[in-house]
Amino acid sequence: MLTIHGQRHRFCDGVSRRNFLKIGALGLGGLTLPQLLRAEAQSGVGKSHKAIIMIYLPGGPPHQDMFDLKMDAPAEIRGEFRPIPTKVPGIQICEHLPRLAGMMDKLVPIRSISDAVDDHSDFMCLIGRSKRNQPPGGWPSFGSTVSKLLGPVDPAVPPFIGLEPRMQHHEYNDATPGFLGLSHRSFSPDGSGKADMVLNGVNLDRLADRKTLLAGFDQFRRDVDASGLMAGMDSFNQQAFGMLTSSKLLEALDLTKEDRRVRELYGKGDPKPHGDAAPMMMEQFLTARRLVEAGARCVTVAFGFWDYHGNNHQNARQDLPLLDQGVAALVTDLHERGLDKDVSVVVWGEFGRSPTINKDAGRDHWPRVSCALLAGGGMRTGQVIGATDRLGGEPADRPVAFGEVFATLYHNLGIDVNKATINDLSGRPRYLVDGHQPMKELI
Repeated sequence: MLTIHGQRHRFCDGVSRRNFLKIGALGLGGLTLPQLLRAEAQSGVGKSHKAIIMIYLPGGPPHQDMFDLKMDAPAEIRGEFRPIPTKVPGIQICEHLPRLAGMMDKLVPIRSISDAVDDHSDFMCLIGRSKRNQPPGGWPSFGSTVSKLLGPVDPAVPPFIGLEPRMQHHEYNDATPGFLGLSHRSFSPDGSGKADMVLNGVNLDRLADRKTLLAGFDQFRRDVDASGLMAGMDSFNQQAFGMLTSSKLLEALDLTKEDRRVRELYGKGDPKPHGDAAPMMMEQFLTARRLVEAGARCVTVAFGFWDYHGNNHQNARQDLPLLDQGVAALVTDLHERGLDKDVSVVVWGEFGRSPTINKDAGRDHWPRVSCALLAGGGMRTGQVIGATDRLGGEPADRPVAFGEVFATLYHNLGIDVNKATINDLSGRPRYLVDGHQPMKELI
């Protein structure tokens, strides 16, 4: 906790920077929250608040058992599930996704993502580029790029918030701010981090005294700083104090303030980690909606464990209904609150699953084709993009690259991928996607 008592000053109690809102230069030499806020001065805040909710399914979900069932394939490929009609004539999806089927006019399944890699990592889903030949520092995640380009909507709410936990398989947390640095890393409001957002043991008057002391330190550092890097620090520190003393972020994280009917719409889910990945908690989706409504620009969620090398259909019977309820509740909620034009939703995993069911009744890794589900953002919904061959193993029509989806999401935020760049550590401007354009079917 943040504790300020008399002559003893104890900050953070071992909690890492990403889980703790540091004030100004209280760490004196460590990274501080004002660095997160510099993005606003460099590029300005957008005129309208657009946002992205990105739902990552760790392990790679079975595309042919969700949105691309192959009833004409042999039994060892076809599997056990049956397709059901949806609200859009001609579009069918899995019988265990009835809520999503009933709102297909608000959704876009993509059946032909074609450039996945055989790597259990969130890298492609949160960054959209190859890990090979990265610039020094590495490629930044989507949310970090948005934080850099657009900055915060409100200084009390970080622009990029990651709700995913630290997972046992560490590569599920591979995506980083890369060469953009820790000031654009996602803020992670986990249990301990939420407690650190409360001023325990200090009132606002004493905090103001601390702020005055901080200003004195900064003035000294400014006097001895020949480079001029300290110029303008006062304004950033002012915003950092504003974030700490505002209740806006903490209230957004408090689901008890939400209407009971809405909480019941989302449901509870399972708080225990699945496999070596994440819990399946629908409350995460509600929290994501509350955070973007409060001012976050990008919120990421990790949901479940989808690496079904064994008992594919048994596992999917348990997991698909939870995904169905959580995503359907989120999309419904966004529409009911009039946020469907401003908030884009993307649901996907790092790759698909093999057409042939293996000896353990599972499906193995299959990067040749995978799926995604899009909603909101003012996109043209109620359609399917792409198709696979008869066995669901290769794209047969309209192969889609991860970069095209990212280009579309940037477009939905008002960012022109043909013009916007971010500088790497050498000062070289880098485009946001590798030559990809927003998907014409969606915009």
